[in-house]
Amino acid sequence: MPRVLIAGCGFVGLATARLFAQRGWEVVGGTHSEDSAQKLATEPFRIVTFDLAEQESVARHAALAPFDAIVHCASSGRGGAEQYRRVYLDGARHLATVFPSARLLFTSSTSVYAQTDGSWVTEESAAEPDRETGRLLRETEDFVLARNGLVTRLAGIYGPGRSVLLRKFFDGTATIEGDGAKWLNQGHRDDIAAALFTLVSGETSGVFNVSDDQPLAQRELYARLAERFQRPLPPTGEPDLNRKRGWTNKHVSNARLRALGWVPRYPSFFDAVEHDPELISLAGENGGAQP
Repeated sequence: MPRVLIAGCGFVGLATARLFAQRGWEVVGGTHSEDSAQKLATEPFRIVTFDLAEQESVARHAALAPFDAIVHCASSGRGGAEQYRRVYLDGARHLATVFPSARLLFTSSTSVYAQTDGSWVTEESAAEPDRETGRLLRETEDFVLARNGLVTRLAGIYGPGRSVLLRKFFDGTATIEGDGAKWLNQGHRDDIAAALFTLVSGETSGVFNVSDDQPLAQRELYARLAERFQRPLPPTGEPDLNRKRGWTNKHVSNARLRALGWVPRYPSFFDAVEHDPELISLAGENGGAQP
């Protein structure tokens, strides 16, 4: 039975751990706190606690080896550059040191593409972020790739009970930036988990974008939500150029991942709006129209 360590059982990591377990892998899930571990006590796999930023903390679980693969999908907890360094770069180094025989997959972000011209980007496109947080993601990517590992660049993550765009739309804080032509790239949590499984269970390495099939212009997305839920279109405002990972505008291609046989259950955000009842429950929770 192949074995995998999911380092970070949060929104994406827990769904990924469950999928690996369903597919017959022996799974160990890692969390940062005992509180998180207690909440996962009923999961059908072992849960351990460690701090990725501290090698000694990770090394306490060296006896769990060997693993066939490690999925590093921990969150920075909305921290800044120092937290990015500790969780992502130091975390990857510590996992590689403690479990040297395991294949390492790192979940990065499409924010490393700094393009602002609305062009299509592939894994061969320039990835030169202008923010320190993005540069730390790239440094972590390079570390993992140098070890023949896997890097996934995830688009905006949404899924059951979570969507920044829906939350802002329903709580009235959404803004159409400028002319609204900025492209939004997203991926449903379950499709991301399926992508991680596809990559880890295969023989490939390198960089893969994980995004759905249909980037949406910001104005188009909000106009469709306004029509769907019979609510006003959000107001127009100035672009937010101070995002932690920078302001970008591009189409993200998933062609390389699709070539491996991965097919998203939700090819676009609006497929999920129509067919994922746990996602659209956000509408009811925020006073929107019931589906």
